[in-house]
This record gives sequence, structure tokens and C-alpha cells, in this order.
Amino acid sequence: MSTNGDRSLSSMNMAALHSEFGDLVQIKKQLLSVTWLCKERGLLHSAKWASELAFALDPLPKDAMPLPHPFSEEDIQDLDALTLAKSYFDLKEYDRAAYFLKGCTSQKAYFLYMYSRYLSGEKKKDDETVDSLGPLEKGQVRNEALRELRVELSKKHSAGELDGFALYLYGVVLRKLDLLKEAVEVFVEAIHALPLHWGAWLELSNLVTNIDMLKSLSLADCWMKDFFLAHMHTELQMIKEALQKYQNLMDAGFAKSTYIISQMAVAYHNIRDIDQAVALFNKLRENDPYRIDNMDTFSNLLYVKIMKPELSYLAHTLVEIDKYRVETCCVIGNYYSLRSQHEKAALYFQRALKLNPRCLSAWTLMGHEYMEMKNTSAAIQAYRHAIEVNKRDYRAWYGLGQTYEILKMPFYCLYYYRKAHQLRPNDSRMLVALGESYEKLSQTAEAKKCYWRAYSVGDVEKMALLKLAKLHEQLNENDEAAQTYMLYTQDVFSCREQLEHTEVSSALKYLGQHYFKNKLYDEASLCAQRCCDYNDAREEGKALLRQISQVRDQTETPSCDLFAPLSNNTTPVRRLSPLTVISFTP
Repeated sequence: MSTNGDRSLSSMNMAALHSEFGDLVQIKKQLLSVTWLCKERGLLHSAKWASELAFALDPLPKDAMPLPHPFSEEDIQDLDALTLAKSYFDLKEYDRAAYFLKGCTSQKAYFLYMYSRYLSGEKKKDDETVDSLGPLEKGQVRNEALRELRVELSKKHSAGELDGFALYLYGVVLRKLDLLKEAVEVFVEAIHALPLHWGAWLELSNLVTNIDMLKSLSLADCWMKDFFLAHMHTELQMIKEALQKYQNLMDAGFAKSTYIISQMAVAYHNIRDIDQAVALFNKLRENDPYRIDNMDTFSNLLYVKIMKPELSYLAHTLVEIDKYRVETCCVIGNYYSLRSQHEKAALYFQRALKLNPRCLSAWTLMGHEYMEMKNTSAAIQAYRHAIEVNKRDYRAWYGLGQTYEILKMPFYCLYYYRKAHQLRPNDSRMLVALGESYEKLSQTAEAKKCYWRAYSVGDVEKMALLKLAKLHEQLNENDEAAQTYMLYTQDVFSCREQLEHTEVSSALKYLGQHYFKNKLYDEASLCAQRCCDYNDAREEGKALLRQISQVRDQTETPSCDLFAPLSNNTTPVRRLSPLTVISFTP
């Protein structure tokens, strides 16, 4: 295996994966090597990622330790300036570092020179943003150094003089200038030049918008590709595939990796498998109790589960570790939101955005808080900023749809709910919202399709069939309405869920009346009896029972029980099949 980690990787099955990950000693040597390379260039997040992954592998024997990288003539010539400049760089004196690196010829010094100029521009931009503008009023404050950097890097790129790190920086500059197509090409080139640099893979992942684009990329064929594909599948909401890839990586030797555990927890969070996600986050905190990364996602889960003591403990713990981290602010914001202190929650999300204006979860969560405070204009702005940060964030698109729904603007709702549905095609909540928008626009055929699709993919809120039945009822499609109400009551009683009594009782009332009109008196009687279990339907149920007793004659239809699955061979063409009343009483 070469020192750049350029070895073919096939992830088609576990056998192939094990064959590629068989030499874990060599992989660890590569990870340690790239950690040092990144540290020398101030790429701290990539260094952290590689070192965490290396830590998950067994320690190296003494004779297998990686050798230090040899110095070139240019490195020796630039050593003094580079050592001095790196000390200034570490203290965030970027202009000072760039001044002493000007004129250096080595690849390492050139990267640090350009990177110092880039970070200097970013720091000035952030300072200007924080000093003069609130997070929701942030204008197009730009890094003034970007255009100059692009011109200089472009010349070097054309001459083929950029190494893997410099190509990465060039791609970042192009992305910041919204030259996205060129940025993708440069990041792919950077990955081929240096496959072990995780930062380049991560930047590329932010530009991939769909699975077709992902498949079209010519990626470096090395073992890092599997980590990238697993990450991309999570981002593209292909959670089953992502979880399988992460499991394969754990089986291949990375079982102790906190990165993989955290990514699997995020994946389970995305498919709303809350218990599994919470279990993994608790395991993560046992292994790494001072970890702050991803704790904002953990707090979202605790919020959904209404676990106030656990969320309070998490918030207090993170404040003790680092109260000025973005994730800490988001956790505290969620804590105050759960206590219905929405103004305080919004304040902490704003604080998170001052620390990092590109924090996706803070923008989205702040949008939710403004919705709670009925401040729709601020909510719209927050959700739009979230989409600017990441167009794949379905929560922001869905939030915009909800906001315009409050404003009674169904055409806008439809547009944003469609966007959310494209990102989460199998999420019943998006489909129900789409159906409601179509219904308001009198596009009943489309609404019916959406409600039925929501039921088919697994209706988490048990609302799709109810809305479909009510739509049939409004359209005087009585048989279809009754059939749908029947499926709804089956669904509710079979899962033993205590849903809103008014919804279940209204379904039973309609079914009772429908059976009565069709002279199915036994079935009507059973529905009426079930109505008596609910306070709001008791009187209607008793009235129906009295009507049935008055008209019942000797030619009664043979009775079967209600609310059991339909039998294919007993269903009449224009009449509802009798169903089984199960013994469960709500």
C-alpha cells in the first residue's frame, strides 16, 4: 500500500471490504502520517478526524512506526521562516504569518502562506458580521481576499504546480465564490492527489446534491472512499445503505471508532428511530464523556422524548466543558424550548450563530422558535438561511411550508413541501402536508394520492387515512369513505395506540350510519356499541341503536365482526365487507 493510501477499494460485499481493510497496521500508519501532515498545515479538523480513527485501531509495534517525511531542498531553505510563521499561525496572527512566508518556495510554506491569507479574510469577515449585524440581518459580507487567492491559485493550477493540500484550498476558494461546478472538479482532483485528506472529501460532500451526481463522480479508489460513501448516504437520506456501510466498517476493524458510532446515531436520528439513536449517543458519552461534537443532535432526541432531566444534565455538563461552543448553545436552546421559554431559546440559538454563522441546526431550530412565538417573518428568514447553508436540509424546507401554511398561502406551501418530499420521499409527514396543500388548492386527485402514499410508506402520525376518508366524505364518495374509515379504525386498534378520541369516534359514527343506510344492521349495531365507549359519541351511538331496533326485521344480513383485515374472497363489488370488532377497548 502506498504512503498516500492509494489502494483500490471495493465495497460491494464484506469479503471485498475485509480484503481491503486486512492490513490495519498499514492503514494506521497512513492515518498517523496524514495527521502529522495536516497538523503542519494548520488543518486541525482533518487532523482530529484522522487521529480519532487511528486511535480506534490497535497500537503499532515499535518496528512498524511510520518514518518522518524527508525534507526537500526547498523545505530546508524555508525551515526558519516556516517555523516562525507556523507559531504566528497557531496564535491566529494570520497576516503576520503570511508576511514571513511571502517568497517561500516549498509546497508546505506556499500552502500555509495562502491558507493564512484565506483565514485572515475569513476572520475579518466574521468580525464585521458580528460587530455590525444581527444573525438574521446578515448581508452578503464577503471575504475580500477570495478573488486574489483565486487568481493566484488558478495560475498555479494551470501550470500543474498545486499539491493535494493546495488543490483543497483552491476548491474551498471556488466554493466560497459560488463557482460550484469548478469547485467539484477541483475537490475530485484534490482527492486523487491526496486520498487520505478527509477535509477534501467532506467539502466535496457538501456540493453533492443527489445520488445521480454522486454516481457520476470519478473518485479515488482507496479505502477512504467507503467512509465518504457512508457519509453521503446519510446526507442523502439513504439511511439503510449508510447504516450497512458503517456496520461493514466496524466489522472490518473500526468497532471502537467514536466517529462511526456518532454517525450511526445521527443516521438513526434521521429515520426517527429515537430509542436506538439515544442508546448509541449514551454509548458515545461513556466512551468519550467530554465530547461536544454531535451533542446538539443528541439534545434534539432528548427534546422529542421530552426527557427534561437528561436534557438539563447534558446542558449543564456541556457548559462546564465549554460554554462557548456552538453545540453547547444549541443544547441550552433546546432545554429552554422544552420549558416553553422560547425567547431565551432563540437567544441561545442566536449566540450559536454568532460563533458560527453557518451552523445549520441553529438556523433551523431558531426558525422553530420563531414559529412558536408567531413571528412568521423571522421564521422564514431563519429557514432560508438554513437552506443557504445546506440545500439538503429537509427540516428547513418543511418549516417554510408550515410557515406559509400559517400565512394561508397554499401555492407557496406546495412548493416547499414538494422540496421537503423530494429530500424525504418515504416520510409520511411530508406526504400528508403535501396532500393538505393539494386539498386546499382543490386538486383532490393529487391529495388522495398523497394521503394513500403516506399510509403505504408507514404513517407515523396515523393521520393519512383519516384525512383521506374525510376527503372522500366531502366528495360524497360514500363507499370509498367508509372503506377508508374502516382501514383507519383497523390501523388504530391493531397498534393499541390511544389516539384522539374525537377522531376514532367520528370514524365509528360515520361507519355506523353507512352500514345503517345499507341495511347492514348487525355491523351498524356493533359500530354504535363502540361509539358508546366515547363520551363525545355516546348519544349518537345510543340513538343509532334505537333506530336499528326499530327497523330490524327478520331478514338480517349475516354478521361478521368489524375492524379485522379484509378478506379478498368475501368483499362485494359495491358494498363494504363486514369486519371484525376486536376485543380491545380504548
